[in-house]
Amino acid sequence: MTAGSCVSELLNWAYQHLSEGESPKTDARLLLAYCIGKSTTYLMTWPDQIVDESAQSRFQQLVCKRKLGHPVAHLIGKRNFWTLSLEVTPDTLIPRPETELLVEQALQLPLNQKAKVLDLGTGTGAIALSLAQEKPEWDVLGVDVIEDAVALAKRNAVANQLSHVKFLHSSWFSELGANTFDLIVSNPPYVESDSQYLSQGDVRFEPVSALTSGKDGLDDIKIIIKQSLQHLEAGGWLLIEHGYNQSEAIGKLFAHYQYINIFHKKDLNNQPRISAAQKR
Repeated sequence: MTAGSCVSELLNWAYQHLSEGESPKTDARLLLAYCIGKSTTYLMTWPDQIVDESAQSRFQQLVCKRKLGHPVAHLIGKRNFWTLSLEVTPDTLIPRPETELLVEQALQLPLNQKAKVLDLGTGTGAIALSLAQEKPEWDVLGVDVIEDAVALAKRNAVANQLSHVKFLHSSWFSELGANTFDLIVSNPPYVESDSQYLSQGDVRFEPVSALTSGKDGLDDIKIIIKQSLQHLEAGGWLLIEHGYNQSEAIGKLFAHYQYINIFHKKDLNNQPRISAAQKR
């Protein structure tokens, strides 16, 4: 690649270098748009625009890192989720499109107008902030065991003008005292500790603590289902994101702890992704 290349030339070069990845064109466009400080729409509108040497050099470096497997979200420091733009760091899980289903289901529940909501393992704050964006009258709290994640979620709240959302450093319910909620939502670690998935794609660069949860991936989910009973109001709901092969086991856990109105939802790939239940 020579100095003074235009947008289309740089994108074509990147497509070739990233051709073995899952989404070479999308990745290339996001990286170039970031390097020149423009939108991806701009790239399509002005394909002959010359890119200055410093931006071109930065773009080439990022493409090489992406080829090695580094997540685009880490390279550009942000990820879009729901209607929000979120800062992302290696301290937390990168928000996935599948998790938007959790937000959708929460918004469909018959909750009080001023419901109290808890997001367990909030990470970037994606779920908590999305719910607060849609329901500004809700009282939303997000907790995370990683202090840097709590700081990140707070920054995302400010950046998205949702500063009324509160975030707290807590290992699940450890710092919540006797507080109770109308809704508890969680995208907890649920990958099996020996899963081959951990050596593939973006997850290689994400914190293992945010991904794995014991041999069957259910260690944290078991804790959440059991302890949520102490922190849910009567009639309150618990929503959990999980792996495609875990819905049956989770349904049995809900039944064991005498939750009612248990249901499951599939994601866009027709895989079981969300399980929900209500406290008596």
